Amino acid sequence: MEKYSRLREALLASGEFSPADFHLPHAATDKELGRAHDLSYIHAVSHGQLEKTAEKQIGFPWSEGMVERSRRSAGATIGACRAALEDGVSANLAGGTHHAFRDHGEGFCVFNDAAVAARAMQAEGRAERVLIVDCDVHQGNGTASILRGDDSIFTFSIHGARNYPFDKEQSNLDIELPDGCTDTAYLLQLEHGLDTAFDLARPELVIYLAGADPYHDDRLGRLSLSFDGLAERDRQVLARCREHGTPAAIAMAGGYARNIDDTVSIHATTIRLARQVWA
Repeated sequence: MEKYSRLREALLASGEFSPADFHLPHAATDKELGRAHDLSYIHAVSHGQLEKTAEKQIGFPWSEGMVERSRRSAGATIGACRAALEDGVSANLAGGTHHAFRDHGEGFCVFNDAAVAARAMQAEGRAERVLIVDCDVHQGNGTASILRGDDSIFTFSIHGARNYPFDKEQSNLDIELPDGCTDTAYLLQLEHGLDTAFDLARPELVIYLAGADPYHDDRLGRLSLSFDGLAERDRQVLARCREHGTPAAIAMAGGYARNIDDTVSIHATTIRLARQVWA
């Protein structure tokens, strides 16, 4: 969790952002969460009634702090979507919890903030068609599962073929990459994927999971992107949104570099590029 506070500090230290640019998110309500998750699961999480096997699947023990953090992470992506639809682009400095399924959590993910936020925007009448662009190195299996069969929300995941989760779900569009994939190959595949996703989704809003974990020195990544390659990835996604006039809400998703400063730098570059592209 340290990377999140350090990301905020880095953005403030850059001189490009002021404290007024940052907002404390609301905690997502049961009603908001219930559009993507079973009410029985929400209740079990909220009241500390998860089975030990369910806690183990999530990856950390239950606590009141875990519940609060998970609700606010989902609330932050809802808030980022609302702000993006007003201003063009916005970001949750956490989020990207794409391994959470309708009835259980996995991989350090409790509630699926992208699915919750997409459904919230639809329920609020702000956007009917949503595209989720997931560039975390791990497939967004929970997102794909929750939104399967929902033609109004298009899921696109570009990820490592041999990385977690080992049993993949089916997104609307999946691009699987070999171990060691470098900048040039990654960016070419991403370009083709964005062409297809925008053509098929015709989105009114993009939720972009900008994982830092495709980085070559990420402990869990297995791909080989450089700082420059990751920055170009962000430019591609954000420029495509700008080109289509589609607001973009960003979530940070994963990042586990051996040097935490590298992860913070990658995430900070994403946010700084977003401001530049939409200036």
